[in-house]
Amino acid sequence: MTSDPFSAPAAGGQSYVERSPAPALRELVSSVWVQQVGRDAAPYVHRRIPSGAVELVCRVGAAPQVIGPLTEPLVEVLQPGTTILGVRFVPGAFPMVAGQPTSEVVGLTLDAEQLWGRSAAALGDVVGTAASLQEALAAVQLYVQERASAGQPADSLVSEAVRGLMPWRTVDVTSLRASLHISETQLRRRCRTAIGLAPKSLHRILRFQGFLALVQQAIAQGLAATDDGLGLLALRAGYADQPHLTRECVRLTGVSPHVFIAETQQTCASGHDHSASFAPVLRAETETRPTRA
Repeated sequence: MTSDPFSAPAAGGQSYVERSPAPALRELVSSVWVQQVGRDAAPYVHRRIPSGAVELVCRVGAAPQVIGPLTEPLVEVLQPGTTILGVRFVPGAFPMVAGQPTSEVVGLTLDAEQLWGRSAAALGDVVGTAASLQEALAAVQLYVQERASAGQPADSLVSEAVRGLMPWRTVDVTSLRASLHISETQLRRRCRTAIGLAPKSLHRILRFQGFLALVQQAIAQGLAATDDGLGLLALRAGYADQPHLTRECVRLTGVSPHVFIAETQQTCASGHDHSASFAPVLRAETETRPTRA
């Protein structure tokens, strides 16, 4: 299987490349990705952190899996020669594809066949025999599109809530609830059904995604996060102070900000491209930044 347009990792290395989804999936999917570990590489320790999203994951040579919204980090070891394709859904979009509440898959990793039967197993066969990673990823996106076309429309109020809870768009859930003209109980119930998480939990997770976007930007610019720099990033991301960031980082990643950033810098400097996920987040910061008189 060739990897055009996803370049193979350097000998002994690993790579992770994100791209925007097909235009027909823009309302459902935030990004698609390919992760590869070279055949001569050491086993790669991959730390998944909560993003508020469900992911459909297709490991070449294995059955597709669905990873529900995480509430804590998930660490897995990828063996040499591993190739994985993935689709990250927009928070709240999964019921359109699955036909069931997202609350039923929170924190779980399931064989997709448990949810969708033989069609999911057939998708695994298509991915394993595709002539290129581009072709395999196209097949996965087509599968998602076909399932969504037969599903129910998204909860428009939840979609609006997700937009409001994105980094830099609202300070707290209370103000968002007031703008949506809905009670706290109703908002929590509808968010748990569609997203699998309560609004406050999603807000915390998305705020950390904003911090991670800033870290990725700094890495791309060749900047190191010193103590002073980390404090400034914490404030930019909406944390009260650096200790506040530290508590949330430990909760969501399992390690301190310094350890997490060091890990991120080491892995992302050697073949990672997260721009499809983080460029829209950083644009949101720019759009909501107060203009000077």
